[in-house]
Amino acid sequence: MPAPQRQEVAEFLTHLAKERDQSPHTVKAYGRDLAAFTEFCDRHYGGQWGWGSVDRLGLRGFLGELHRKGLSKRTAARALSAVRSFYRYLQLHHGIANAAARAAKVPKIDKRLPTYLDRDGSGRLFDWAEGRAAGDEFGPTRDLAILELFYSTGIRLSELGGMNLEDLDLLADQAKVRGKGRKERIVPVGSRASLALRRYLNLREQVAVLPRSDRRAVFLSRRGKRLAPRGIQLVVHRMFDAVGADGLRVHSLRHTFATHMLDAGADLRAVQELLGHASLSTTQVYTHTSVERLKKVYRQAHPRA
Repeated sequence: MPAPQRQEVAEFLTHLAKERDQSPHTVKAYGRDLAAFTEFCDRHYGGQWGWGSVDRLGLRGFLGELHRKGLSKRTAARALSAVRSFYRYLQLHHGIANAAARAAKVPKIDKRLPTYLDRDGSGRLFDWAEGRAAGDEFGPTRDLAILELFYSTGIRLSELGGMNLEDLDLLADQAKVRGKGRKERIVPVGSRASLALRRYLNLREQVAVLPRSDRRAVFLSRRGKRLAPRGIQLVVHRMFDAVGADGLRVHSLRHTFATHMLDAGADLRAVQELLGHASLSTTQVYTHTSVERLKKVYRQAHPRA
């Protein structure tokens, strides 16, 4: 790809980070998608080509290549979204219009109901974590606090991992969370989570005084470093494995929070605000989960179902 075009991609990514204030995770994902797109165009068109010359067949070929690589429709849709956003930037800032990019259809994504723990499953999970943390050891006590905070607030993995001590207000039982697009919101922290966090924070002092420890981060490794997202995933997956909760991931705790809130009669818009969803339609998927559960109970219980 000619150097000016590489520069335009770099400019766009800088625009996302500096002017649109997108999260580093989002900027990195857009960078990967646009790198894959430009590499495909290099091979597909060969030699000299420009952003304006990419046609409908080129875009279809790019999506076809993603499919052949075994990537999901969701991944392909995200990649096309990145390409279309880039072309909107090109038209606005460089006067490069491309009708094919504007008209490109996003692959239809199969709707999947979110995975979550039912009440019995969550009870077993907390019983196991509480029993393990009964001895006041640093690791198990920290892990219980992580579990309680996830379930109490429904926050994302990145939000929990990026939380600092000044974001926690256990006197008011609330926490400040930095979500997608770096938007901040305040979420309530339940009494069980608050208690688990207080116990953990007392033990945290043992590792916070280690050389080069991260004194700001809430959740630390045994060496005093901020617990990375991968480390948090390992903690949660270890707990899932211990109680036989197969097929779940960290995000399932967020799904569990939302489903249990709505099952108990919480207002949909209140749950939307707690989750930090920009659109109510994103939150409505959890009402589908509740309906499916009710249908299952109905089929099992009704004599003529």
